[in-house]
Amino acid sequence: MSDPFDYLPDLAPLRPAAQAGDWPAVRAFFMGLDSAEKVSYASGLLSDIAGVEGFLERAVAELPGDPLPRTLLARRYISIGWDIRSGARAKHVSRDQFDRFHAWLRKAEQLLIEVCAEQPAYAPAWTARLITARGLELGQAEARRRYDRLSAHHPHHHRAQIQLLQQVCPKWSGSWEDAHGFARECASAAPDGSVAGALVAEAHIEHWLDLDSGADAAYMRGLPVRDDLRFAAQVSVLHRDHVPGWDTVGAHSTFAMAFSIGGHFADAAPHFAALGNRVNESPWCYLPDWRGQFTKFRKNALATL
Repeated sequence: MSDPFDYLPDLAPLRPAAQAGDWPAVRAFFMGLDSAEKVSYASGLLSDIAGVEGFLERAVAELPGDPLPRTLLARRYISIGWDIRSGARAKHVSRDQFDRFHAWLRKAEQLLIEVCAEQPAYAPAWTARLITARGLELGQAEARRRYDRLSAHHPHHHRAQIQLLQQVCPKWSGSWEDAHGFARECASAAPDGSVAGALVAEAHIEHWLDLDSGADAAYMRGLPVRDDLRFAAQVSVLHRDHVPGWDTVGAHSTFAMAFSIGGHFADAAPHFAALGNRVNESPWCYLPDWRGQFTKFRKNALATL
């Protein structure tokens, strides 16, 4: 089960309301959420539902002072643009794709600038602006400025941390020193039991992806990486203070993959056990036939218990 709408029962009302174009029901769902983290999480899911921009544009017109419809519409514009760009590396993206991608991101950015000016503590809009900063190639300093504005009000906002981690990787003109440093910084600053530790695993997976064949496997098998992952897991989702939430499946999925591709199946086992038949598609989608790989790795890991 890899669809959050299936493995997170709290999300059940959102998708049918969005598909029906029922703005009052969508708004009621978001207004019922008890944290900015959940609003950011759900807005990302809503942004991937085709056609929602129609009723969101009407809601923006009807509620010009409300930050929610503008932020949701901006997230949808970002998704439309990113679908045009695709997930390919820049050298494989055409000039026409880039032009259309940037046009959608600029539409989103204009909405988000207004929201952030009016509501400087509104984390979902700042989180979305980290995505537009990356896509519009505004640079490391601007992305960090946006993150700092958000974290001044929400210091451990996981959805924003995920976005900034991508920004500081070399593929977006960052460095591995910055990527690993930021991930460890988030993990060490967060309360014990936070999902922030999964950023350490995500940074190692990104680093592994960037290495040549042979060197990648050796990197993940290395004891320094294994020990880094072990520590991050112990202070994160394996800590006794961890309270399962919407990001728990994603965190366990990331640790399970990171340990598995390094051959550390005994370390992966508790994460697979916690997942059961659930899995977050990211980062497993980096692997060819990722569902088959997940099943194989899970079998190998659970055999160590």
